[in-house]
Amino acid sequence: MKFLEELNITALQHGTSTGFNWLNSSGASIQSFSPVDNKLIGSVISTDANAYEQVILQAKKAFSEWRNWPAPKRGEIVRQIGEALRNKKEILGQLVSYEMGKSLQEGYGEVQEMIDICDFAVGLSRQLYGLTMHSERPKHRMYEQWHPLGIVGIISAFNFPVAVWSWNAALAWVCGNVCIWKPSEKTPLCAIAVHHIVTEVLQRNNVPEGVNCLVQGGREIGEWIGNDVNIPLVSATGSTRMGKAVSTAVAARLGKSILELGGNNAIIISQHADIDMALIGSLFGAVGTAGQRCTTTRRLIIHESIYEGFKQKLVAAYTQLKIGNPLDTTNHVGPLIDTDAVKMYLNAIEHCKAQGGKFIIEGKQINDCYVQPCIAEVTNELQIVQQETFAPILYIMKYKTIDEAIAMQNNVPQGLSSSIFTLNIREAEYFLSHSGSDCGIANVNIGTSGAEIGGAFGGEKETGSGRESGSDAWKAYMRRQTNTINWGDSLPLAQGIQFNI
Repeated sequence: MKFLEELNITALQHGTSTGFNWLNSSGASIQSFSPVDNKLIGSVISTDANAYEQVILQAKKAFSEWRNWPAPKRGEIVRQIGEALRNKKEILGQLVSYEMGKSLQEGYGEVQEMIDICDFAVGLSRQLYGLTMHSERPKHRMYEQWHPLGIVGIISAFNFPVAVWSWNAALAWVCGNVCIWKPSEKTPLCAIAVHHIVTEVLQRNNVPEGVNCLVQGGREIGEWIGNDVNIPLVSATGSTRMGKAVSTAVAARLGKSILELGGNNAIIISQHADIDMALIGSLFGAVGTAGQRCTTTRRLIIHESIYEGFKQKLVAAYTQLKIGNPLDTTNHVGPLIDTDAVKMYLNAIEHCKAQGGKFIIEGKQINDCYVQPCIAEVTNELQIVQQETFAPILYIMKYKTIDEAIAMQNNVPQGLSSSIFTLNIREAEYFLSHSGSDCGIANVNIGTSGAEIGGAFGGEKETGSGRESGSDAWKAYMRRQTNTINWGDSLPLAQGIQFNI
């Protein structure tokens, strides 16, 4: 395909880079098959221990220089990376869609997220601010400043093969850090393509080699990163199981981590809702990316007075969904990432039925990695409903009071995204209050998915910890230092302590 050639994707390529140079490795070959048509796109040689050590050494060397570049100058490099991504948006979006399986519009949208975070980071590079505090001691000045950490390890997931990496990398770079990226072994070629684009910008500007590094492989590579004392911050996106393993490894060496893990997101649909808006928000939230978003809508909590009517509208909307090749813009739903994901989808359906769930839109495998988005009537307490299945399975249930609805929304182990559709201002404000949603993201009259980069992204409970992207998420990529300067001619001690000789 033309976009593969334009992005320098070949049949076989190295998967380890110190930035400007690709390293030889004795690692296993990772084959990337498109879930769209089950064809082999290309193969990548995974990183071995020796290549990994070379990457670490080069990254450490680069950090010693890069941290001394003025932050606005680092921001200028990120601005140029954003421009390079703009120029490649169409073909890179096609690769994202083809290798991951999301719709072409979502592929374009993912590249746009990378562009947006670069724009955000450029502005941020001129406002990495600290506070000035009044000292209790005369002729003293006290303030705080922020310094880069060093190497940031980024472990990303297949469902957003490039965007989530960029949330971390763009901020880390303007803060003065260097990055080592371990992409999902299910989408290695998207990472190769982005690496080519970024490398061209860095070389053109004489950025030290090692500011942007790439390692490829499976679980073992992630374990190396998690246990590596040379990497003070690890940002990991994936399953709760994976996140717990990373968190344990990083905490054992007193490192820092940002964890973006599972979601079990609900929309409350009030009797005061705009039904048409709620229908659109629920439909896209449930079937977008074939249910493979951490912010996918997995539960609808519907007021009993409108339950039957809304259910009929939802069923009618599902019957109009077009399932097929996601590069065809007339289709709404593409494939799951691979056959293992299909098996999990089918197993979840069987477990739901065994636990008493009633399907009003039946789920089934259509062919290869394509499945039917389905709907089941359930109660929130079912074991399967408490779990996250990365597939287009939507659970619907009734509620009587807003307190009951919020309790149902919160009564799952995960706490990422949440939403209420209501035109009642009291309900909306209650949902957003400290007694309302316990999630990291809470929306009113929009769905659970489609976060903007301007806001900090992340969740609570088993969804993980820390924030990525906007707001003041940049602080996670830096270390805080408090400074006190005595400009007087005596040495008064804090707390009025007297120490006379």
